[in-house]
Amino acid sequence: MKKNKLNGSALLLLVGFLLLSSSISAQGASWTSLFNGKDFNNFEQLNGNAEYRIEEGAMVGISKLKTPNSFMATKTKYSDFILEFEVKVDYGLNSGVQFRSNSFADFKNGRVHGYQCEIETSPRKWAGGIYDEARRGWLYPLTRNSVGQNAFVNGTWNHYRIEALGNEIRTYINGIMCANLVDPLTAEGFIAFQVHAIGKEEDEGKRVRWRNINILTENIAEHRLPVAEYAPEISYLENELSNSELRKGWRLLWDGKSSKGWRAAKGDQFPTKGWVIENGILAVESSDGSESRNGGDIVTEDLFSNFELSVDFKLTEGANSGIKYFVDPALNKSSGSAIGLEFQVLDDKNHPDAKQGKNGNRTVGSLYDLIRAENNDTGGRGKNFKGIEQWNNARIVVRNGHVEHWLNHVKVVSFDRFSQTFKALVEKSKYEKWENFGRLPEGNILLQDHGDKVSFKNIKVREF
Repeated sequence: MKKNKLNGSALLLLVGFLLLSSSISAQGASWTSLFNGKDFNNFEQLNGNAEYRIEEGAMVGISKLKTPNSFMATKTKYSDFILEFEVKVDYGLNSGVQFRSNSFADFKNGRVHGYQCEIETSPRKWAGGIYDEARRGWLYPLTRNSVGQNAFVNGTWNHYRIEALGNEIRTYINGIMCANLVDPLTAEGFIAFQVHAIGKEEDEGKRVRWRNINILTENIAEHRLPVAEYAPEISYLENELSNSELRKGWRLLWDGKSSKGWRAAKGDQFPTKGWVIENGILAVESSDGSESRNGGDIVTEDLFSNFELSVDFKLTEGANSGIKYFVDPALNKSSGSAIGLEFQVLDDKNHPDAKQGKNGNRTVGSLYDLIRAENNDTGGRGKNFKGIEQWNNARIVVRNGHVEHWLNHVKVVSFDRFSQTFKALVEKSKYEKWENFGRLPEGNILLQDHGDKVSFKNIKVREF
């Protein structure tokens, strides 16, 4: 049976209406009003000094130059809850609602930090996504949820719903599911309504308005909305699979504590030096920056053909490494790395390899020496790289001949490894001497030793 595609605003509105029918009015649950529409007695303003007013029973935030992000925060902290509200925002103004957030004197001088449900009007359409304010950045951009990207409507009131139960966080706009996040970092904190800092005079005085702000804190599991198939789960569990991932066929490719399933690319056993397993992290040690000269590359014992691979990596300053796939260790028995397609792992700013190759095709996320990584989803904003000494996610998807590289859940490379275009790229690259490069029916997955300290964790895969 064919599934109907969710195309067009009419169908989205219908879906939204049906889902909203199970919200506040139909649930018959014990909801509490979070804002009385009369005063801010149960709130306190934190960080910036943008103006907050009450107009016609709504909370109104007004943008102001030369002030940081401002937050109107509840004095009460919440753990598990369902929050619903309506929001209307002037075009061009960024905003959000914090939840499970905190402000501590010993953390960045009291800066508000924690989960934020995005409110925005920009063309990238990430409203409803989840941002980790002042910590890890974007956890759930909407690049993998095209239906959710179309849920927010500019210029009118939008209905938001945030569900937080244990480590599962879900968001909905106008009944359309936007974010489907699993994250264990923070279990409790306040709720806060943000007026984002601005840098342009023309944005001063713009408004964001919230009304009908209600919260449910009891029997949360009974009142959650269904998970939508179009909203993929993104999990930040540490070397652990979520229940949803297990159902969908994911498995850990590294167990977080041993070398099981891995061996040296040019040997039968795991390297006796150069690699360290400690505290749930697999790290290649720093040596002299040479390629595969210390512990050497490591490869999976299993071979893969059609698969989805997810790996978290962390670079030290000036570091170089790579995640390779369709590797045949027998192709190169001399010095240097084993041969295969490569998701480049690199400090673009401080490693010279970023300026070599052609047109940036050796930068982080690139198909090394072949295709430059660039933001395929939100043009003009650059690659979604979180920085050195920060955990970044590499995702590689292979379906038959089609291959995609994703960097922190934003697509940066797309190609067909059996196409004439790909063949032409290989013929003009350093790989031209390797017959049938990138076209093997199956191969190992490899983590590279390039003589620099690079760390890996949360290595998982599913096969198609």
